[in-house]
Amino acid sequence: MDIKMDYVTKTLSELLNIPSPSGNTEEAINFVENEFKSLGIKTYRTNKGALIGTIEGENKDKEVTLSGHVDTLGGMVKEIKSNGRLKITQIGGYIWNSIEGEYCTIEASNGKSYTGTILTTKASTHVHGGEAKDLERNENSLEIRIDEKVLNDKDVEKLGICVGDYVFFDPRCEITPSGFVKSRHLDDKAGVASILAIGKYLVENNLTPKYTTNFFISNYEEVGHGASAAIPEKTFEFIAIDMAAPGTGQTSDEYSVTICAKDSTGPYDLELKKRLINLAKENDLNYKIDIYPYYGSDGSATLRAGHDFKVGLIGPGVDASHSHERTHIEALENTIILGILYLIR
Repeated sequence: MDIKMDYVTKTLSELLNIPSPSGNTEEAINFVENEFKSLGIKTYRTNKGALIGTIEGENKDKEVTLSGHVDTLGGMVKEIKSNGRLKITQIGGYIWNSIEGEYCTIEASNGKSYTGTILTTKASTHVHGGEAKDLERNENSLEIRIDEKVLNDKDVEKLGICVGDYVFFDPRCEITPSGFVKSRHLDDKAGVASILAIGKYLVENNLTPKYTTNFFISNYEEVGHGASAAIPEKTFEFIAIDMAAPGTGQTSDEYSVTICAKDSTGPYDLELKKRLINLAKENDLNYKIDIYPYYGSDGSATLRAGHDFKVGLIGPGVDASHSHERTHIEALENTIILGILYLIR
């Protein structure tokens, strides 16, 4: 298959640079919606703000749904401190030290945006000595230093910043000559870019999927309930396209598509897993099979919600998940091809 990887990397880069933590995803959803519309794929929104694009299949009585989530990790202002710094609360699950030193943007309630840096309360070794090194990184020891002349909480409030305002982490997206994509939020914008590429391939090659196919772009996956509702009612199989997690004890890598056998919520459908594995084998794809003990997906959310369909999970390997993430275009390409094969075979 001739997958237009320039389109994939361009689309992924643009999407990565749109802030979209859970609950604040409208701009990213608009971007994906416009991409679908440019391909002639019909779309609609759910009440919760998710996006669904649909391509009619040969069989219109049964449908399959592929999901990816556009929402990411982020933060929210928890407290305006008396020294003019901001205390934050987490959106999504990540370790606190993974955001230390990160540049960020605060989206104030009045519509203005302000940049800042996430630092510990004892950031300077010249001031705090060994205490700076030994300080435990947590919600009480990290704060945002705003790039404005603020000396106290009143100064901050004058900017229009208040409790509940969103904090976006700079993605720092970079695509290297060697084919690596380095960025925050590859989970799961790499999956969403893969879904767009799958749709593009079907449309441009005049391929009709075996079953009517829905692309479900969820917006609350990082907080656990992304695809829990509004799945198209004729769905009999559901495939989540989300990142795989390479690391010690794992088989996943940054160059393959991973077929997940089991995660923290239990095993995925056995027959569907075997079918995906056979497709990968028969078409000489680079693939891995893996298990993730600390992982959940939109597929997990559908099962917990009680939906009656088979669920599978595939995705590109993303190193250092929920931290300083990285994948390779080969993993994206293998994921896209497996997704296409699943739909047309």
